[in-house]
Amino acid sequence: MSARRTRREFIKVAGAGIVGTALLNTLGCRPPDWISTIASSGQAGATHSFRSRPDLRPPVVEVNVRASDGLAPGYVFVGPKKGEGQDGPMIVDNQGRLIWFARDRYVTDFKVQSYGGEPVLTWWEGGVVAGHGVGEYVIFDSSYREVRRVGAGNGYSGDLHEFSITPQDTALITIYAETRTDLSPIGGPRDGLVWDGIAQELDLESGEVLFEWHSLDHVGVEESYRGVPDDPDVPLDYFHINSIDVEPDGNFLIDAKGTWGVYKVDRGTGEVLWRLGGKRSDFEMGPGTRFAYQHDARRLPDGTITIFDNGASPQVHEKSRGIVVELDMDAMTATLVREYTHPEEPLATSQGNMQVLPNGNVFIGWGTEPFLSEYSKDGKLIFDIELPGETQSYRAFRLPWSGSPDEDPAAAAEKGPEDKVTVYASWNGATEVATWQVLAGASPDELEPLGSGPWKGFETALAVRTDEPYVAVRAENGSGRVLGTSKAIKPKN
Repeated sequence: MSARRTRREFIKVAGAGIVGTALLNTLGCRPPDWISTIASSGQAGATHSFRSRPDLRPPVVEVNVRASDGLAPGYVFVGPKKGEGQDGPMIVDNQGRLIWFARDRYVTDFKVQSYGGEPVLTWWEGGVVAGHGVGEYVIFDSSYREVRRVGAGNGYSGDLHEFSITPQDTALITIYAETRTDLSPIGGPRDGLVWDGIAQELDLESGEVLFEWHSLDHVGVEESYRGVPDDPDVPLDYFHINSIDVEPDGNFLIDAKGTWGVYKVDRGTGEVLWRLGGKRSDFEMGPGTRFAYQHDARRLPDGTITIFDNGASPQVHEKSRGIVVELDMDAMTATLVREYTHPEEPLATSQGNMQVLPNGNVFIGWGTEPFLSEYSKDGKLIFDIELPGETQSYRAFRLPWSGSPDEDPAAAAEKGPEDKVTVYASWNGATEVATWQVLAGASPDELEPLGSGPWKGFETALAVRTDEPYVAVRAENGSGRVLGTSKAIKPKN
């Protein structure tokens, strides 16, 4: 063995902030190319701190109920905001480890969808005024490049509650428009301020508005459970539209928190074909089917409807829940098929969603409450993670995803003591990395591989002995194919 190679003999892994994993091997005699790894993440309270990506400070996710064999495949998609760390769309795995994060973006409805026949990441992004959004809709490809940014049509601002892409590459979005209407039916002025709830369908390529529906044209303010504000300059949010779904017959299913109602709306005329729940339900609501201040009404292939039943605010139920409701269109009755609750009995005063997964499991995001939960088909809680402090996520999803970043891996390195060097490797959003290889050399153009170790989290720490002035890291997939290489860097003292 050459003296040069001896100086590069690998030693144990070192690094600050071991998160949820121990050394893979004990010390002892090893071949010179041996290496082991740990996940490295210095935590400042409930926030991550990465040496290779100091610009990223996402919230730390705690796993309450660990993954079991019955979980559906995929990662967890959340949009943390209003809490610890930076806001932004975030992907984590079943161990709560970060996969991808885009900092300093206030986002909602972050998920994977199909656009142009390809899987994409989508979300709403912008600011919040009086409980609704003023912003745009964003589409990223699998290399995390922005491919399209869409605004609402007809001069409106895009609201935060819904951005769904249909198989025809149209987009379903929500809009809140301040206007005036007669509030005398609920004891208000005849020309009072109100938020009109608008549903739009847009052609994503041209931006053409294909469908536009206004709640005030079809649903009166007397259906609302919200009273006239004391301040006449504050508009009444009587309807509070929050989800739009396409029915099997091409019509729309629209959910309204303010009226406790789900509405089937005719695509051609805008007429309300029926109401589920609320003050004017066309269905006899069976035991356990009454919902209040709800979100995210969706039609399933078997004809049932799922709803995230907030039950507040103000409080109507003791706890929030996800429910599955069956409709008998002949008898016009609604029957509770199943409900999903959390052992901590969270009461979400806003936001939240319920996703039925391909294997029959159910994934629930609890809105203002910090939990993200997966249930087996029979209702058993089989996975649960928690956001820190006051952090919220409007919705949360479990979805398959494969990402190949359009940027190089990132590396950092620290000397000491003696000729020891700890190298930190990360690649924001890369889902196929299985192994990190460490390179070192006399110049950036003269790097040689020293050895490799397995990926152990967003940032992997690897420790070596070397007196070479430059180091870098190289990412490989499970077959040994090189995916990307970082820039060469000089270790810091």
